[in-house]
This record gives sequence, C-alpha cells and structure tokens, in this order.
Amino acid sequence: MTIIYNRTRSQFDTCHHQIGTKVHHKLLNLFKETHIDNQEVFRILFALKDDLPFKDCSSQAKIGISELKDKVVILLISKAELLPLEQILLLLQQTYDHSLHKKLEGSYAILWVPVSSSNTWTEAEEENFNFLSSIFPWYSIRRLRLLSSAFIKYIKEEWSFKGEPIMVVLDSRGIVTNMNAFDMVFIWGARAFPFSTEREKELWEQQHWTMQLVAGEFDPLLTLWVEQGRNIFFYGGDNLDWIRELNSKIKEITSEGVQLEIVYVGTRNPNEQLRDIISCFNKEKLSGYLSLTKVYFFWTRLDSMKRSKLRFNQNMADTDSILKEVEKLLSNDYNGKNWVLVGKGSTTEITSIEGRKFKECLDRFSKWREDVGKFGFVEALRSFLDPLAYVGSCPQPSVVPYEEGLLEGDVYCKHCKRPKEKFVVYKCDGM
Repeated sequence: MTIIYNRTRSQFDTCHHQIGTKVHHKLLNLFKETHIDNQEVFRILFALKDDLPFKDCSSQAKIGISELKDKVVILLISKAELLPLEQILLLLQQTYDHSLHKKLEGSYAILWVPVSSSNTWTEAEEENFNFLSSIFPWYSIRRLRLLSSAFIKYIKEEWSFKGEPIMVVLDSRGIVTNMNAFDMVFIWGARAFPFSTEREKELWEQQHWTMQLVAGEFDPLLTLWVEQGRNIFFYGGDNLDWIRELNSKIKEITSEGVQLEIVYVGTRNPNEQLRDIISCFNKEKLSGYLSLTKVYFFWTRLDSMKRSKLRFNQNMADTDSILKEVEKLLSNDYNGKNWVLVGKGSTTEITSIEGRKFKECLDRFSKWREDVGKFGFVEALRSFLDPLAYVGSCPQPSVVPYEEGLLEGDVYCKHCKRPKEKFVVYKCDGM
C-alpha cells in the first residue's frame, strides 16, 4: 500500500506541477493579448474554480465576474491583515467618501485580493479575512483558497508583491494600466480616475504648488476655506513653547483684522508627546488643529507626493519645484524643526518658512502691515522676506483696463508689487 500511495502521490504532484506551469504560461500571455472586455481576464484569474468568486463586503452577496464588466478594476492586493487602520480610513476617505464618488459610482470597483504570508492560511489570517471582508464597502474574493498557486506566483513575480499592499489597476478591457495606484489615490482620491499611470502623469502636468494640493479633500472645513480663497496657515513641530509664542503673536495680528485660518498639523510620527501637545490646544484655547487621524492623512499624502514625483521626474528632481517644497516640509519635520506654510486658497500664492524666522517676521509686523492691505497677507509676507525679488524690471508687465465702479486709488502689480502707472486713452468709435 505504501508503494502504491507513494507512486500515486508522485503522479499527483507531477500533474499538479504541470497544470500550474501551464496556467502560469497562460497568465504570462494573458495581459499581452487584446480583449474586447475584461471578462476573459477575470475568468482566468478568479473563476476557473467558482462561478461566483467574489462577494460584496457590505451585503455579503455572492457575485460573479460579470459584475466587473465595463469597469476599471483596482485589485487591492495585501496580506490578510489588509492595511494599518489609518491607511484604511484614508483609502475610504479618498474613494467611497470622496465628493466625486457618486458621480463615478459604477465606473470603477475595488476588489480585495488577500495573499497568504506562507503556503498555507493560518487560523489568525482566516479570522482577519472574515472580519475585514464583512465591514468595508468594496468587493473581495469570497474564499481564501480561491486563488491558484500560479496566480499567486504571478502576483509576486510579475507585479512585485513583496508583502506591502499594492493597488494594481486594470482597465475595462483587462489591460494593466498601473502597477500600483496607492500614491495617486492618496493624493487625489477619486479625481485620479481612471487611476492609470498616464492619468497620474497628466495630473502632475496640470498641478501647481498650492494650498489646495497640500490640504487635499480629507477635511471638509479645509476644502471650504480653499474654495473661498482664504488665507490658510499650516504649522508643525513639537516645541510647545514656540507653539504658544506663535499663537500669541498670531492673535495680535488677527485682532487687527487680518484674515488667517490657522491649523496645527503636528508631526510625521504621532507619538505620546504629540498627544500631549494637542491636549493643550483646547485647554489653552490655542489655534485650530487636526485630529491625530487627520495628522496621519496629512503626512501620508506628503510622502505619497514625494514617491510619485520621484517616479516621474527622477532625472529632474533638482528642478521640480513641487518636489522641492514637499521635501522641504518633510525635511523640516525629520530634523525636528518648527515650520510654517502660508497660502491663499487654490492660488499659487504660497510660501513656507522656518519657524524661528517666521516668528521674527511677526515681531516686525508693523514694518509690513501696510502691504497686507495692498497685496494680501501671503504676498506681503513674501515681499518682506525677500524684498530683492521685487527689484528691477517687472517680470510680467501688463495693462489693466479701467472698469466702471473700480475704487479710486492705486492699483498694484501682482508680480512686482509696485503701483501701476495711470494713462488716459481716447478711442474713436467712428468708422
């Protein structure tokens, strides 16, 4: 009997290996072929053993591959633990809770594909999967053992899954358009649809360094302030004495009628010290601040911006202005420096300053108070910080036509900050 068992087992293992090799070769060619839709791709990836391989995590309803037809599908590939809680919350915020979700609903789907850390699923992994696949709004594979060993091998070798979560994007024809969309989703959320590499490149080409980019859309009040074109003031650091001094100075300035929306964004690595600092804000009636969860959102998005930028502009990193500004904020935090970032709405009026230097500017506010009324707070601050930038010829001379109802008085150039010269022009409307 032992001889028969060993022979049968050997034949089974050989057959299993041959089938696995055949499926793996099929997968290698699958994404090189042209398809009219994504159904054949998903049939081979998921439905060879089960006609209803997925489930809706919200309703637990069994669903087939037809549910994904004509949709952009994001394969969220991870271990059974999925993601750290804060990353899950940010992912939900940037997709299902995003302002564009209803408009795009039905255009794309997220499918969670958990992969075991070893060759067999542990009891702990199964418990994690059963719990997490019952509480989130996306789709999931229905059974852990659904994936073929050939597909798991393909995920690890061809899609470079090493254990860290990735988001592989397939378009409506089943073509892979992005090997990992995590960063663009964290940066732009649903605005990144259809989440392809080309879309990511296009978004960066359209993007300027603005408060709108930094603030994102994870906080409704910040989004409103950006839309209203308000002066927004972010600051970070873990020096409580500096924070108190800064708040005291800011209160003096805002009491004079200067509009500033002030928000403390903490540090990149929330710890007990940061918790203690934030607890002081309510007690001492300091400025507005982000919750610990939103502090994580803020810094995670900056990290994503840096990674995304380096992927596209690695050879031009020294000349990329957005990358420079992002790295400056991350560097200030890494080196334990206090810092300030001030900007106006969605405009390019934005500047970052080391904390001590900004405090010195506020101490000398009387020297540039008058310019705030002429240019606005951000530009007045920039002019005070770097007066030589506005010496010499105007970089963008322009003519502003008179309009009925304009207030009398000086009109200032928004580029060189000097008053424009007045001319009278007569025009004959006769033929």
